[in-house]
Amino acid sequence: MSLHTPPGHASAPLAEADRLMTVCNACRYCEGLCAVFPAMEMRRSFADGDLNYLANLCHACGACYVDCQFAPPHEFQVNVPQTLAAVRADSYRRYAWPAALAPIFDRNGLWIALIAALAVAAFIAGFVAWNDAAVLFGTHTGPGAFYRLMPHDTMVAVFGAAFLYAILALAMGLRVFWRDIGEPAATLAEPASLWQAVKDAATLRNLDGGGVGCYGADERPTDNRRLYHHLTFYGFLLCFAATSVATVYHYGLGRIAPYPWWDLPVVLGTVGGIGLLIGPAGLLAAKWTRDPALRDDARFGMDAAFLAMLFLTSLTGLLLLVLRATPAMGLLLALHLGVVFAFFLTMPYGRFVHGLYRFAALVRYAKERRQMAEAPAARA
Repeated sequence: MSLHTPPGHASAPLAEADRLMTVCNACRYCEGLCAVFPAMEMRRSFADGDLNYLANLCHACGACYVDCQFAPPHEFQVNVPQTLAAVRADSYRRYAWPAALAPIFDRNGLWIALIAALAVAAFIAGFVAWNDAAVLFGTHTGPGAFYRLMPHDTMVAVFGAAFLYAILALAMGLRVFWRDIGEPAATLAEPASLWQAVKDAATLRNLDGGGVGCYGADERPTDNRRLYHHLTFYGFLLCFAATSVATVYHYGLGRIAPYPWWDLPVVLGTVGGIGLLIGPAGLLAAKWTRDPALRDDARFGMDAAFLAMLFLTSLTGLLLLVLRATPAMGLLLALHLGVVFAFFLTMPYGRFVHGLYRFAALVRYAKERRQMAEAPAARA
């Protein structure tokens, strides 16, 4: 990778991405592998915004590296997956809001997330024990059992504020990304582009290496990463749905948690929680065992933090479900709430944002592809 930053680019990874896209634009052998190369072919030069767009359009399947005749040890040193991974990770930092917080998460994201989770858990447990240790270590059952440790309104105020802050920070970062890639706001109101992006994201259409699968530890492609991504994504959606249904139960129907195991919030949360155990664990294992040529090890921290927080949120939630009628419930609830709070805290400054930026990139690509298809008809 280039060790200096030529004029016109904000960083060395962006300059290297420009060089590689210029080489790839002359070759075009990989144009059928994913969306990156057709989008690249629509351009003759690459500003930083274009490169950040292409980097977030990349799903890191590795097929272009395996297929490339100019990959190392060739003198051209073409390694698109690793270079775009570096650009992509830098874009998370570049678009972070507020920008002053972004450097905190550069290399120690996992430790920051774990320390934050344990600190919040210790504070909750200590506060409850200070007032009445019997409440922390007692057995509580029936409606409102959870709220004997922390009142419902207090829980909603603290964690609702953290969640709203995360949503605000994510929205501000996405706004900057959208402006940087030069796309007008009107594109987000185009039903055809949005629907195509939803389909591409929901099926991970660009994570199949052109049809053969994704490359990991060797040159034998599999669909494992795609499966783990699906389990993580849909597991997260099911857990969010469980929380939403529980909110309707509480405020709309007057039904107070915890709910029986067969009730809808518990069923949704359990199925989603299992997905959030298998998916993140599989993705972490895939990252550690992947060919080093395809990894961006310098920016591994926040990737690991995001997956670890998802895994721990699910693990503590499922343990809380199983042991909620035992004396362990108080400590498990404190630990679960600490992990959830840390997850909200790190959401805008790590891997979680890639889903938003990638979806936005897919919306832009859907629009560009449709315009290219319509152009010949318009000329005729």
